[in-house]
Amino acid sequence: MKSVRLICILVLLCGELYAQSDAQLRSYETTMVQSPPVIDGRLDDAAWDLVDWAGDFVQRQPEDGAAPSQDTKFKILYDAKYLYVGIRAFDLEPDKVVRRMSRRDGFEGDFVEINIDSYSDKRTAFSFTASASGVKGEEYVSNNGDDWDSTWDPIWYLKTSLDDQGWIAEFKIPLSQLRFADKEEHVWGIQVMRMLFRKQERSYWQPIAQDAPGWVHLFGELRGIRGIKPQKQLEIQPYLLGKMEKSPAEEGNPYATGSQSDLDVGVDAKIGLTSDITLDLTINPDFGQVEADPSRVNLSAFQLFFQERRPFFLEGKNTLNFGLTESVAGGQFNNDNLFYSRRIGGSPSYLPSDEDIEYVDRFEKTRILGAAKVTGKNKNGFSWGLLESVTNKEMVEVQDTLGGRREVAVEPMTNYVVGRVQQDINQGNALIGAMFTATNRRLDEDHFSYLHKSAYSGGVDFTQNFDDRNYYLSLNAVVSNVNGDEETIYNTQTSSERYFQRPDNRRKGVDSTRTSLSGTSATAAIGKRNGNLIFQTGGTMRSPGVELNDVGFLVQSDYISQWTWAQYRILKPFSIFRWVRFNGNQYLTWDFGGVNLQKAINFNTHAQFKNMWYIGGGTTLSGESRSNADLRGGPALRYPGTREYWGYMGTNDQKKLYFEMNPWISSGQENYYKGGGIFTSLRYQPTDALRLSVSPSVDWNDNGLQYVDSYETTEENYILARIKQVTYSASVRANYIITPNLSVEYWGQPFISSGEYSDFKKVLSPNSAYFEERHVSLRADQIYYSNESESYFIDENRDGTTEAKLSDPNFNFMQFRSNFVVRWEYIPGSTLFVVWTSSAFDSHNSRENRFSHLATDLKQADGTNIFLIKYTYRFVL
Repeated sequence: MKSVRLICILVLLCGELYAQSDAQLRSYETTMVQSPPVIDGRLDDAAWDLVDWAGDFVQRQPEDGAAPSQDTKFKILYDAKYLYVGIRAFDLEPDKVVRRMSRRDGFEGDFVEINIDSYSDKRTAFSFTASASGVKGEEYVSNNGDDWDSTWDPIWYLKTSLDDQGWIAEFKIPLSQLRFADKEEHVWGIQVMRMLFRKQERSYWQPIAQDAPGWVHLFGELRGIRGIKPQKQLEIQPYLLGKMEKSPAEEGNPYATGSQSDLDVGVDAKIGLTSDITLDLTINPDFGQVEADPSRVNLSAFQLFFQERRPFFLEGKNTLNFGLTESVAGGQFNNDNLFYSRRIGGSPSYLPSDEDIEYVDRFEKTRILGAAKVTGKNKNGFSWGLLESVTNKEMVEVQDTLGGRREVAVEPMTNYVVGRVQQDINQGNALIGAMFTATNRRLDEDHFSYLHKSAYSGGVDFTQNFDDRNYYLSLNAVVSNVNGDEETIYNTQTSSERYFQRPDNRRKGVDSTRTSLSGTSATAAIGKRNGNLIFQTGGTMRSPGVELNDVGFLVQSDYISQWTWAQYRILKPFSIFRWVRFNGNQYLTWDFGGVNLQKAINFNTHAQFKNMWYIGGGTTLSGESRSNADLRGGPALRYPGTREYWGYMGTNDQKKLYFEMNPWISSGQENYYKGGGIFTSLRYQPTDALRLSVSPSVDWNDNGLQYVDSYETTEENYILARIKQVTYSASVRANYIITPNLSVEYWGQPFISSGEYSDFKKVLSPNSAYFEERHVSLRADQIYYSNESESYFIDENRDGTTEAKLSDPNFNFMQFRSNFVVRWEYIPGSTLFVVWTSSAFDSHNSRENRFSHLATDLKQADGTNIFLIKYTYRFVL
């Protein structure tokens, strides 16, 4: 029976797949124009009379297939250089058209949108959006609509107008911003959409149901395009930057004088090498206008993941993406990826700490000398991306105790290479791809021995769709290899991602003679995309030796995980609801020694009411779990089960005043853990141009098994304690959009986190079946605190001889970050930035950690203020 099933699966994999039925496929016939229309938002030029109106839009949300509340029509023209689109959005109540202003890609208020599959590959599209207020938006759509990249920033032209029949949007899109094959006649996929904001109603020209298994492959057709040639793109954008920094002066420190200034130049370029290949180039890039990362306190053994915010690396990010586990069910490993662009140009990794060093000059980021990114896709469905980047050998000046100065290297010169290829098969019904990364460092200083000299990774992935793309099978496999001297590879084996030195590690031990380390990863998932019931089930593994963190991102190795997710959804309005979704999740994880690390189930539901309010909530029930990392190289620590409950609600997003909140609470068995928090957000939009918001949150964590430290006697001893942590945070924003091209924006975030430790425990038998046997509390005569040394001393035998000295783990961390940005796009693609960035923080381990005291400390903390003016000009040649 099993062999029969296997044969059936192979037949399905290799056989011809069903294509989309074209019974309801719509088509629009365009024509070439000799005298193009003037882009003024009126559609009164004679050129528009050459083509017919297309209409008969169909509602998709809230009710599939229903007639829309208001009519929409469009026309399309073209010439040798441009595509022209005119959209009339009729409205019987034109005074109710919502014309909210926003930054580019804001998608606020009423808007219309055209998606163009000029590749005709049924997987990718170029999306252009026009709001009724004249704000433009663009997105590069890939993976058949699963990925929408709003960082794509082409040059195109738009005008809108309001009249007694509704409103009009008139587009002029350069063909150089699209990609298409060189042939006599073209048939492109298109979709036109309208958002009626006051009713949250989306209507489409080509009907596509909400539960359809994809997006781009279901587009209608644009016909009649003949005689055009692919356009080569050439854009060069130099910048000039002036910066002044004010920071607290430090007496005697020659590197903290309180003020410094700088002038810098650089250039970005976008070059169409051929009609299929585009080169993005940056030399000495600057990202001074980019918003800072949110503040966080990390008490785990693992590194934190932060989103990329730099424009060069954001644009086209989907092309160089290779997620190791992109499960619908989510989880801590979903950020694992072969390429994590934050590795390039990050903070230098070496801190000069020689005993004779008294002062160190300030350093923040590794300078990117240059980076180039080549992307393309040909008419046969073969796409590729290649990124090459070189970062500088960073030197910092230090002053020794005798007043002498010298330079110390803090980061070696490094070369990064990332390559990605994908091939569409059978009009996108199947996709096969591969990726390769390489990191090579010039380790010309002895103190760089902790870094890998070279690191390589490679992977292949495959997706097969079945039954009109309703079902799918997804597979990927990855190998990695890192090289260095014996000290480097020893550090890799004992790092937080793997901890080979664990005494209960059944599979891998530390080999201090190794000069390389290799590993593998693999993932398989099957799922269903359409209908009321959808699901995904799959598994993923990371071998103990896999290492990706030179240019990728890896949370942890040595695990095998399985998950199942299912959703039942009601997408049509009924009773008081617009839609409802019910989800269930199941998780199981083991390490390579066969030890069960996690087992959990989750249930959650989400709904939106007909009055546009929404609500949701869920619960996660976890059984006993084990962590191979929480004792930082010690044996696995066994935890009792936990329960977590959460919910959220939000008011009508269309109203000027909007509010949402998200409370949660969690507890562990044996009373070892309690946690909770609440996030709230209040937004007020007094005018179409001004938006104000504040999002405060508070979280608390009462964990009786928080790792503190370890010390060695005749054996390794591990100390845990109960931590009571409270974190306060708020994000404050004020956006004033004067015109679609001129904006004033402010963001600020105060952040306070305090942690107080008590009830110190020594680990005894961390994997015992009985909770009380796993650790024992240290009594007051076994551990005491010294105010003089700000440390704890352990005298376990109470004989007057201390076995260990522990640094005080209590903390009070306070930080305030803010950005004030004036952005003026004075001509399309050319921008002037005026930026003020402020940052202040304080940290101490005082027991006085009430909120009022910490807030006062934060207000009194000295900060750094950076003022910069950045001028860019884009040459389009």
